[in-house]
Amino acid sequence: MTSAPLSDTTLTRLARTRPDPAGTPYLGAALRARRRLLLKALRLRVDRGRDGPRPEPYARFDTSWALLERAERDHPGAVRALVDYPTTGTWLAAVLSAPEGPDFEALLAHWDTLAVAAALRARCPFDREIATPGGVLALTGAGRLRTGAERTRIHYDGGRTVRIGPAGAPLRRAFPYVLLVTAGPAPARLRGTGPQWSPLRALPGGRAVLDDLDPYRVPPDGTGLAGHRAAGHSADAYPAWAARWQEARALLARTDPDRAREITRAVRLLVPVTPGTPAPATARAQAPGSVPGSVPARHFGATLAAAPGAVLTTLPASPRELVETLVHEVHHGKLAALHALAPLYRPGGRAVYRVGWRADERPVSGVYQGAYAHLALTDLWRRAAEGDGLPAGWRTLAGQQFERFHDQVGEALGILLQSDQLTDSGREFAERMRTHHVSLGATRGARR
Repeated sequence: MTSAPLSDTTLTRLARTRPDPAGTPYLGAALRARRRLLLKALRLRVDRGRDGPRPEPYARFDTSWALLERAERDHPGAVRALVDYPTTGTWLAAVLSAPEGPDFEALLAHWDTLAVAAALRARCPFDREIATPGGVLALTGAGRLRTGAERTRIHYDGGRTVRIGPAGAPLRRAFPYVLLVTAGPAPARLRGTGPQWSPLRALPGGRAVLDDLDPYRVPPDGTGLAGHRAAGHSADAYPAWAARWQEARALLARTDPDRAREITRAVRLLVPVTPGTPAPATARAQAPGSVPGSVPARHFGATLAAAPGAVLTTLPASPRELVETLVHEVHHGKLAALHALAPLYRPGGRAVYRVGWRADERPVSGVYQGAYAHLALTDLWRRAAEGDGLPAGWRTLAGQQFERFHDQVGEALGILLQSDQLTDSGREFAERMRTHHVSLGATRGARR
């Protein structure tokens, strides 16, 4: 994966945690390139396994790969949207790490569903029978259809209607279930009929949706959830989430319009999670591949390194909490993307450190991630505390949070700059972070 180098100006703005019109698309392109590399890695693994004792899963993978290639030739944007979708990344991470055998083959079957979803969005005709575990057809980026069958036939002739029924059933005019494909240019949207269909629900403004449907909205093994679990689909829960999202977007737009626009572009999914085993009062468990949030302890937020654009969160008690969670998690995603492009620290180090916002000791990767996300928050809190026309409660709390975390971020940056695990790129980026951190403590007023 190669990309043109970032300009010095863009690197500086990224280190300051400020939105950048050049940096954000650059990081997005890098993430898309990485997703393609992971698909190639999966293809190579399938090629190595096709001569084993169970060739059927690998043959089905080949058929779906061919369908996806055909759809991409017709409408590359429709396929790219599915490949880049956050939950596709979660699935890829799970299937690539699965051991050979039934576990790998069960996860591999989801590729058939992804190919079907991409072909529908591209209006590419097909007739397939695919596995639908638990009697559920989960169409990534669209919704979920309860078919009641473990294998399902899907017939699409390229028009407005998708006919769906149990595997082996003859195609009739009145198939049990029907999806409608929107007219107009691809990528098409899907609209279901009947109570068996549950669509993804758009959040007010922007392109984000509330995703409580996709089977890969969280990792299958719960990695990165710190004892939390995915919330089940609920029609009753949506109004509270939509209201909190709308209130948070409005508060952020008044506080920091540039960040509000960045959040609108960056966040594609809000994934509700519910509390499980409580995390320690001032810590969140962090598993490999996850970047949990940290403020405050009663509220949980997380970003999965494999699924940029998805924010996992419990329902925040206030718009302020959601604002903080969104800013925090988006910056975890930005730093993970930058690290994938130009490694900031070397793997394998055993040294651990204490930081102010965690009770447990952190490796240098955790210190770097935490320092960057909290630097973004201290920048936000400073603007909120000194902003005109903002709610008094928000200004007071922001000022308190700024005073609490500003020194902690400074200490974490000191740890990083004294560490021998940083690469040259990582040290330079941390130096630029420290320059911005110092400016936040030395000057007043909004900064651009």
